[in-house]
Amino acid sequence: MPNRLIKSGLFLLLASSTLAEGGGDNKWLSPVYPLYTAPLPIPNDISPKFTVPNSDGSSLDYYEIDIKPVEVQIYPGLNKTKLVGYDGQVPGPTFRMRQGREAVVRFVNHANRANSVHLHGSYSRAPFDGWADDITKPGQYKDYYYPNRQNARTLWYHDHAIDHTAENAYYGQAGFYILSDAQEDALGLPSGKYDLPLSIAAKRYEADGSLWDPEANKETVSVFGDVIHVNGIPWPFHNVEPRKYRLRFLNIGISRSYQLSFESSDAVGTQIPFTVFASDAGLTLNPVQTNDLYISVAERWEVIFDFSKYAGKNITIKNARKVAADDDFAATNQVMKFVVGNTVSDSSNNLPNGLPQNLRSVPFPPTHAPTEYRFKFERSNGQWEINGAVWSQVDQRILAKPPRGAVQKWSLENSSGGWSHPIHIHLVDLQIVSRSGGRGSVMPYEKVALKDVMWLDTNEKIEVVARYAPWDGVYMFHCHNLIHEDHEMLGAFNVTALSDLGYPETTHFIDPMEPRYRAVGFSESDFQSRSGPFTQKAITDKLNFFIGLNAYQKVDEIESALVDYWSTHTPGAAATSSKNSGGVSSSATTTAPTTLKTLTTSSKSANSTTSSKIIT
Repeated sequence: MPNRLIKSGLFLLLASSTLAEGGGDNKWLSPVYPLYTAPLPIPNDISPKFTVPNSDGSSLDYYEIDIKPVEVQIYPGLNKTKLVGYDGQVPGPTFRMRQGREAVVRFVNHANRANSVHLHGSYSRAPFDGWADDITKPGQYKDYYYPNRQNARTLWYHDHAIDHTAENAYYGQAGFYILSDAQEDALGLPSGKYDLPLSIAAKRYEADGSLWDPEANKETVSVFGDVIHVNGIPWPFHNVEPRKYRLRFLNIGISRSYQLSFESSDAVGTQIPFTVFASDAGLTLNPVQTNDLYISVAERWEVIFDFSKYAGKNITIKNARKVAADDDFAATNQVMKFVVGNTVSDSSNNLPNGLPQNLRSVPFPPTHAPTEYRFKFERSNGQWEINGAVWSQVDQRILAKPPRGAVQKWSLENSSGGWSHPIHIHLVDLQIVSRSGGRGSVMPYEKVALKDVMWLDTNEKIEVVARYAPWDGVYMFHCHNLIHEDHEMLGAFNVTALSDLGYPETTHFIDPMEPRYRAVGFSESDFQSRSGPFTQKAITDKLNFFIGLNAYQKVDEIESALVDYWSTHTPGAAATSSKNSGGVSSSATTTAPTTLKTLTTSSKSANSTTSSKIIT
């Protein structure tokens, strides 16, 4: 049977396919691919190389990732596809982290272009957040210091290098980073092989099996792709048991959005209900049953799906036709297939009584805050902009200055019917409080969730509210259609310091480009022989340096100090009123940081920069 499938696939691959963009439901841009013939790969978990004791009695773990080229057989019978992955894997290895155990991850660049790593969903300090201009060139490494102190959630790590984020992520620089805690453990959720991370991405291929290259083809709008991958393989299948599974959906692609649903082989066309229970920021307030799930680029949603009624059958994850403004192709309505067996080997953590109605107390910020900033995401004369500003205009780069710990409401607007924008705001968890136009309302599962990516669909306007804490410093926000991001739909906000907070902090992390945290060069001989900066002593010294910074250990004390501060302060009470970039009156109660260093701004090449100062 496998040989017949491969031969059939080769016949299809040799068939002519349409190579023009746009296209209808029966079009292929890539060579035709035989659906549901390859098993779903599960990325391996990565372990720390060693651990040192932290100053608060916890542990600090050290990991190392080698970013390097890899060739993968994607199409049977065609050339292997050249990719670039974390540890030479696509997707990269999965980090499974425990709340309270901080980590340092050294990313070593053996790739052919610069990169910058963003841990998406983490409140990392600014120098470790993956600032776009904070690049690591080939032959350099950077140590990223991560807190792992938030509640349990599905995070992910991916490239964020200026001008080349789409290219780097498209070729494979992305992976899961899963944080657990005791509160989530107590729910008894499906675990082990019943906990499936599923990263979804759409790509396009050339006739020889190589990736269609967005940069070489001067793509400036979107790469919707006609080949849907799950965990790096097109349209895979996975054998499951007739019991409940935890499915962690992550849209790891660069442009395409999805409207997912489940369908049984014995009831084609009928959607099977499932339960959404977690979002970008972890557990929702309560579980929500739905028949379909919207998920745009960089969003994470977690669901419980019960296969117990479908023993001996197939369950297919489908995608709707005509989602947002995305182009449809021959098989973009198909995602993956589950082949349901007849026996259960382990019935533990199978939620016999279902999920509790109250999953956790979600720290929603107050929604009555006035709208502080209004941002329009639009295209003007072929340029992707936020309020008319672009990243390369450094004097316009910082578009908001929320005081540290303040609650603010922002309005995000997309007045176009031609494309949608998944908007990611770094550092904070946000609540979507309203949506007008487009889909017209906040989805039921969005209402009970905190998010860090908000899908701004065609002709939509949404309002989001967040508490800008726990840190001060300069962070990014942008469209996560990575083609848009690379073509400058990328801005920054400055969480301004509270000069009268009254809490002593020995180290400040305002500047995302602070020199002492930047990437450094290494010799290949040192890397191979584990000498120089790669000895355990040198690494231990670096870890102890990070511990001495007290970057994260006292976050609970800081949060408490911020709550106390804002219980007696009113936004704007002691500040000079000003107009922000959105034209909404904004009053800052704080002094803007003055410790920002000279930043480097892209000159459309991640390997060459020109110096200019960030505004404060």
